[in-house]
Amino acid sequence: MTDRIRNVFVITTGVLGLIFVCISFSVGLLGVDLTPGFGLIQMVQLLVGISLLTLCGFVQIHHWRNDEPRSLQADIGVRLGATGLVFAFISGLSDLIGIGTHVGPNFERPFVGPFQLVGLGISAAIIIVGMILFYTSKGNGRNSLLEFIAPKERA
Repeated sequence: MTDRIRNVFVITTGVLGLIFVCISFSVGLLGVDLTPGFGLIQMVQLLVGISLLTLCGFVQIHHWRNDEPRSLQADIGVRLGATGLVFAFISGLSDLIGIGTHVGPNFERPFVGPFQLVGLGISAAIIIVGMILFYTSKGNGRNSLLEFIAPKERA
C-alpha cells in the first residue's frame, strides 16, 4: 500500500469509527432516540465503530513497524486484537444471541446492563494489549525483547 493511500485509509476509518462511537453514545442528546435505553441499532453502531478504530490502529502500527516481518509476539498481538473484537461483539449482542441476562418473555427488548458494559470494557482492554504487543514486537533479524535472559554470544 502506498503511503498516500494508507494515510487516506487510516484517517477515513479512524474518523468514521469515532463518528460511529460518538453517535451511538449521544443519540439522546441529538434527539433521535426512538426507544428508551441503549437499543440494537446503537449497539451495532458502537461495535462497527470499535471495529473501524481497531482496523485503523493495526494498519497504522504496521506502518510504524516499517513493514517488518511479524514475530511471534506480533502474531499474538494481532490475534489478541481480533479476540477482543469477538469478545466485544459477543458482549454487546449477548441478549440477542440468547446468552445475556435479559433474555426471555419477561423482557420486551434487549437491555444493556452492567455485565455487558464490563464485557465491552474488558474487550477494549484486550484490544489495547494486542496493539501494544504488536507495536513493541521486533521483526526477524533483530534482537529479541527477551535477550536479557539468554544473551547471544558475539563472534
